[in-house]
Amino acid sequence: MTPHINAKENAFAKTVLMPGDPLRAKFIAENYLENVSLVTDVRNMFGYTGEYKGNKISVMGSGMGIPSIGIYAYELFKFYGVENIVRVGSCGAYSKDLNLYDIILAQGACTNSAFQENYKLPGTFSAIADFDLLLSAYNNAKNLGITVHVGNVLSSDVFYQDDVDAWKKWQSMKVLAVEMESYALYAIAANLGKKTLTILTVSDSLITHEETTAEERQTSFTKMMEIALNL
Repeated sequence: MTPHINAKENAFAKTVLMPGDPLRAKFIAENYLENVSLVTDVRNMFGYTGEYKGNKISVMGSGMGIPSIGIYAYELFKFYGVENIVRVGSCGAYSKDLNLYDIILAQGACTNSAFQENYKLPGTFSAIADFDLLLSAYNNAKNLGITVHVGNVLSSDVFYQDDVDAWKKWQSMKVLAVEMESYALYAIAANLGKKTLTILTVSDSLITHEETTAEERQTSFTKMMEIALNL
């Protein structure tokens, strides 16, 4: 056990789906997995292990932000033998080509966080997804008839930005959307020799100001769940 996960040894599958919301993890476990069991519940950050189409798979919440996912991803990789983490989350659209419920495969993640300073690198680390997972997700989406957008996202440390137009600078660099976790996930995986991918559903748009409800984010982002489960 770790300070943040009370699961027993070998409780997790080699692949873990990781939504930010623990209730979304519960939704995935209850609606998609068979022979499912709750394996961790510290601070109500629920983690489950079950089977999908005969394959063992786990799902666990990450919480919000780089510090939170940084803790859970590191402990899963380092202490529980997890090899792959697929983040299934929500994001705010920066691109005019994105509508609510559109799917993004995050090929890379920018950040305004100081997270990379942990590694004392003599430069700026480019956080990218594992290519095999990215390609598999892209092909899964095609087979399921789901259109996806592939590109760069911003992992932001700030939700309520003081400069309300700061996002437009990222938009000018063709960054598709903003979320709060992927940079840390990709960096940790690179450091530990593991594999990661982020799949996002557009929950709101900074251009049109449309947005989904909390309940919709919890239960209706099923397309990205199906893409991830079929990896």
